[in-house]
Amino acid sequence: MFYIHQSSCISHQPTFNDVDLEDLKPSENNLVHAIEPKYENVPLGQLRRMGRALRMGVGTGMKLLGQNKVDGMLIGTANGGIEDSIIFLNQIHDYEEGRLTPTNFVQSTYNAIAGMMGMITVNHGYNATHVHRGHAFENVALDTAMLLKENPDNSYLIGGVDEISVKNHRLVSLAGWYRHDPVSNFDLYKSDAAGTLPGEGAAMFIVNNKSEGAKARLKSLKMVNSLDENYVKEQLRLFLKENPGQVDLFLQGENGDNRLLKYYTACESLMDEGTTMARFKHAFGEFQTVSALALWLSTYALQGQKMPEHFIKKNSATAFNRVLIYNNYQGVQHSFMLVERA
Repeated sequence: MFYIHQSSCISHQPTFNDVDLEDLKPSENNLVHAIEPKYENVPLGQLRRMGRALRMGVGTGMKLLGQNKVDGMLIGTANGGIEDSIIFLNQIHDYEEGRLTPTNFVQSTYNAIAGMMGMITVNHGYNATHVHRGHAFENVALDTAMLLKENPDNSYLIGGVDEISVKNHRLVSLAGWYRHDPVSNFDLYKSDAAGTLPGEGAAMFIVNNKSEGAKARLKSLKMVNSLDENYVKEQLRLFLKENPGQVDLFLQGENGDNRLLKYYTACESLMDEGTTMARFKHAFGEFQTVSALALWLSTYALQGQKMPEHFIKKNSATAFNRVLIYNNYQGVQHSFMLVERA
């Protein structure tokens, strides 16, 4: 599909500047909040007006855009700047549609992240935002692959961003997707209960068709919509048949929700006995575009040829050439991404 040359990530772990994943940072109050760094590549006049999602997205992207010229930007998000949306709607009510602050409206749109980076860098190329809930980032990757077929010499900035909004968190929690009883991300996989821990973050990548100097390659991608674990397993079997070869690391989105464990168990059964099994949502939390952070983590593992022990579920190994990412959002949206060493 395409090669990954540079990447940047903001998460609950130290992943932005000096990456250190050896020691797991604990969750707080059943939340896996992102650690925001000092944003050195974003104009201060614009930074102080940005909402949390916009800061994370633009800050992560500008770290790469300061060193690279791209022909377009593609961002995946499920909620955009939802906190700014809520603030703006409250203003409409409080001021009876009178003298409203335009900043919150401008920053509440889904395309604000890609649009802001385009304006800061004066980039007039392809600028798109994909909003597909748990498949938002996967659709970004698919769109990028199609663009690179049409424009083989181009380079693109792609990524995924989402934030924890107070009001949206309440709604999703009422729907039963988050834990109500206190639980630490250290114990997320040990307790047998429904629900998980909400997370947030951003991951960005510079991608193109050039293998020289690349860190990794996203070789293949597949999206599945189903509630049937056997159907999901069969789709993974077909995916592996289309992409033959040894999977060294199976990086799965198991999130501690006992209602979803059947999907991961079914897919695990297709892996070879020696395949290393790993999980990532205890470190990043659950959100719709967390698969972008999983791709960042895969690139990190392929580059450094290691995976910190707290990610490992089974068969710790020290050498990886192929990583299979399986993510599942609320038992309906499933995706498989095959990542290889460049």
